[in-house]
Order: sequence, then structure tokens, then C-alpha cells
Amino acid sequence: MELFRDVKIDWLGKKWYFLGFSLIFSVAGILSLLFWHGLPQDVDFRGGTVVRVRFDQQPNVDHIRAAADKAGIKDVRIQTITGGGQATTNEVIISLAQSANEASLDQGRATILQTLEANYARGGAANQGKLDLDNVGQGTLAGWLAEKDPEHLGTTDAAQQHYNQQAEAIVGYRNTRSGLIDSIDNLSSVTTPAVLNEFKQDAYLSGFAVRNVEIVGPQVGAQLKKQALLATLYSLAGMLVYLWFRFELIYGVAAVVAVFHDTLITVGAFSLTNKEISLTVIAAILTLVGYSMNDTIVVFDRIRENLRLTRREPLADIVNRSINQTLSRTVLTSGLTFLTVLSLYVFGGEVLHGFSFALVIGILIGTYSSIAVAAPMLVAYQEWRQGRGRAAVLPAAKKARV
Repeated sequence: MELFRDVKIDWLGKKWYFLGFSLIFSVAGILSLLFWHGLPQDVDFRGGTVVRVRFDQQPNVDHIRAAADKAGIKDVRIQTITGGGQATTNEVIISLAQSANEASLDQGRATILQTLEANYARGGAANQGKLDLDNVGQGTLAGWLAEKDPEHLGTTDAAQQHYNQQAEAIVGYRNTRSGLIDSIDNLSSVTTPAVLNEFKQDAYLSGFAVRNVEIVGPQVGAQLKKQALLATLYSLAGMLVYLWFRFELIYGVAAVVAVFHDTLITVGAFSLTNKEISLTVIAAILTLVGYSMNDTIVVFDRIRENLRLTRREPLADIVNRSINQTLSRTVLTSGLTFLTVLSLYVFGGEVLHGFSFALVIGILIGTYSSIAVAAPMLVAYQEWRQGRGRAAVLPAAKKARV
């Protein structure tokens, strides 16, 4: 499918505008990295504790933060999880900053859970000593039922197995309700009347559920950071070598510079917007590196093909024509990919927010750089060599002077 026919855009004639655009965004990102937000890092890299909690009603973030401050939890970050752009999930992510060692991380997690229990558990003294059905684990629930023995089955293995099955059914029912049980009476569909009566007497619903707890130690975070940096550098080096063998060294250098430009602007966007970089964001950046490189190779392939067919045409004209000839393919491929990642960004939810944000920025910048950064670099390098009386390095340019 061809969107544009006989396009004659002078891309090289606009190189100073492109240079200005790239400089503005690159310098803004660097300044933010150096003097403003720095490099915001997720718990994956800086170490810490992350607790994901779901409430039965819309939680008051300021109330949670005040309770955490009162409990002595410093540097806590509370983030509301949104669904489809709306804060309707009743879930928050509570992040505790890096601690000195594993013991303090465990203490931080325990303090967060105690703070939630003290401020959000229902019933107060009336539920003192009762079982919290919203947060009890399956093993603890099975043991509790075996101890209470509401069906008078005794202490046989068959009785223990029966209560294990009861606990599994109750936890399974709770999971189908996103971790929260609406009412103890609703458990009648998965448990026996005797167990249900026991719950009404000695159990309660706290109104919140801890969905997930993650702890990353500082040493693990530092190791992950190093591995993420090495993975990005190795991918760039590998692509440079590949392009060196497939084309010429200058092609590889131009492509790597363009991809580095894309990565710098994307990371700068995270710093400017103070969005944290996590392992999923690193995965998105590596995806961006591959996507941008592929887009650049398509343009380079057409340039090389036209260089072989043309002997005396200036290199700038060949590059312009090559970009215009691949413009339909670039717009279709990048446009459809952009719509996909944009949908992921808007509707993907909080968990995929960083990943999709990196791809939204990366697809735009990667497409731009393959046209406005990589290809013009070939012409600039050629002109630089010719200005110093050196031989051209691009094969067809050599032929052009024959």
C-alpha cells in the first residue's frame, strides 16, 4: 500500500530545524537529569518495599500518607492505580524508599501493614482477636478451621483435608472478587452452614486487602541497575558491529548515534515528567532500540540501492529521494505501531504505564531520528571528508567521481 506518490520533500534542506529540535529535547533532558529530577528509579533499582492494597471504597491518599507519617514511615510514596484513565479501581501502591539492609526492609513492610490495620480495619475493639477474612492466607485459614472444628469432625487426616478444601474454596472465591469479600453471607455458596456460622461469630471483613508485597534489597537493586545498563550498551555495540559488516562503518555509527539520541530523549522525558524507571521501562527501551534500528536500516537500504543505480547525482539528492521513497512504509508502520502503544498507554492501567509511556515517546522519536538524524549524518560525514580532500567512503559516491 502506497500513501504518497512522487513525494519530493527536501529533508536535508531542513536539517538545521531538525538539529534545533533534537538539541532542545536532548539538552532539556540532560539538564533535568543533572539538576532537576535526576534519574527517577523504581524500587527495582533503588531497593525498597512496595505494597499493593485494594480497598472496598475509594481510598483517601492523604489519609494514608498522614497515617504513615504518624507511624514514622518516611519517604513513602502513595500512588493511586487507575483503570482506563479513571481512579476507579480502589487500589493504591505504597512504596517505601531504600533501606539500609534486609532487616529494615522487613520492618518497613510490617510497619505499613500495621498502619493499614490500625487505620482501616473495621470494627475496632469488637473484632479484637477475630480472623480477618480479607487478608488471611489459605494455610492459616485451614489451620484456623481445623482448630475451631465447626463441623465436629475431630482431628483426623480426613477432617484436615476437608478444612483444607474449605479454605481453598474460600480463598478462590475471594480471588474472583479482586481480593475482597463483599459479605460473609455470600460465602454460603462455597462453604458449609456450620463454617459460615463460625465465621459470623469469630471472623470479620476488614474492608481492605493486601494484594501483593514486593521487597528488593539495595544490593539486588544495584545489581539490576548494572545489568540494565550493560544490556543497553551491549545491544548498541552489537548493532554497530552488524551494520559495520552489512553496510559501511559510517552507516553503523550514524545508526547508533541516532538510537542513542532516541534513548537519551526517552530517558530525559522520564526525568522531566518525574516518572520512575523500572525493569519494564528498560524492556521498553530495549524494544525501542530494536525498532528504531530497524526503521533506520530500511532507509539505509534504500540509500545503498539508489547509490548503486546513480553515478553522478549528489549524495544529498539521493538521500532525499530514498527517504521519500520509504515514506509511505514509514508512516504506515510507525503510525499503526504508535496507535497500538497509545491504546496501551491510555487503557493499559497503572502497571503498564511506564512501559507504554516509553514506547509512545520512543516510537515518535525513533521514526523521527531515522529520517532527520541518521540519514543526514551520512551526508554530513561525506561533506566533511570531501572538504578535507579525502576520498569518499560511500561506494556509489566513489563511482560518482569517476
